[in-house]
Amino acid sequence: MRVIGWQDPALTILGAQDLRATRGGISPVRLPAWTQAQMPDATLDMMARMTSGVRLVFRTDSPVVELDLLETGVQVIGTPRRAVTLDLRVNGDLFDRRDVTAGTTVMVDEGRVWIERGEASTVRFDGLPGGTKELEIWLPQSASTELQALRLAEDASFERLVSTRRRWAHYGSSISHGMEASGPSETWPAVAARLAGVELSNLGLAGQCMLDSLVARTLRDSDADLISLKLGINVINADTMRERVFVPAVHGFLDTIRDRKPETPILVASPIICPVAEAHPGPTLRAGAGVRIVERPDDLHPGALSVQRIRQLLSGIVERRRAAGDRNLHYLDGLDLFGEADARDLPDGLHPNPAGLVRIGQRFAELAFGSEGPFAA
Repeated sequence: MRVIGWQDPALTILGAQDLRATRGGISPVRLPAWTQAQMPDATLDMMARMTSGVRLVFRTDSPVVELDLLETGVQVIGTPRRAVTLDLRVNGDLFDRRDVTAGTTVMVDEGRVWIERGEASTVRFDGLPGGTKELEIWLPQSASTELQALRLAEDASFERLVSTRRRWAHYGSSISHGMEASGPSETWPAVAARLAGVELSNLGLAGQCMLDSLVARTLRDSDADLISLKLGINVINADTMRERVFVPAVHGFLDTIRDRKPETPILVASPIICPVAEAHPGPTLRAGAGVRIVERPDDLHPGALSVQRIRQLLSGIVERRRAAGDRNLHYLDGLDLFGEADARDLPDGLHPNPAGLVRIGQRFAELAFGSEGPFAA
């Protein structure tokens, strides 16, 4: 087998902002290296290391491809370890899907966190179609990944796949991160990007969509042609902001991006339906297989944010306060992506199931990238 070096110019790794050298190879990360010094907690770093939307892209005539990797997944005690899955797409179509289970696991139990060490796996995709084809190996969305070796047939060609597609960067919560998706190429941003014919950079960060300035600067400095921000649900889940703080935080986030991207189309989307928090402020907590609201005295409600209030605020920020001076800023109601009629595909009351995520991607593709959408070609 022919070993492909990670520095080979024919290999493209899309969706990563940083490729960190490790003892065994490289580890793609979805935020730049400089952001580590400003991380508010280790969870944000862990989410950025998870490779949602990251894929290896190249052209080859090899009938087989092998990838050695060490994945680090997550398991909450009392529930199964989250599936860690790789997708292989050939000429854009899903060809094969493989689970890996041998790697390291981050164990979580009522606030305690510890590591159970694992071993690397070799994932082999064989029986590939003859002739030269375009390959995309989508890395797991629910785990961080150390890439150790990439191999092709000994005499196979290996060519760079140059994309002329528009570049779309998306920022959001766990729903955008997509751990519940059937595979890494079926998160809703991945589905939307494929339907729209754009290249995706997914900054969906489970539990960590908190309007952090380090993310705003990452988007500001990126090569994105299009930017979308799906905001609000994590602020409610963790009860991190009141209205007085949330509104200027959104303005500041947008202002930072506009510092270097004054004309780039930006689409701000509000939360999809979350039944327990629609009319009631957060925070939310796990309750068995679902989520529940933490009750608080009425005198602590003023300024606290519900999902309905978040939608009102985001609509007002985009369509009234900033619209006159920013013709490339747009708003999308999250209920148009996933509303009351879709609640059957919200098994825990917060996260859509795989079918729901695909539906969000399809609707986003139409609403954002369709002929009447703000990202229309």
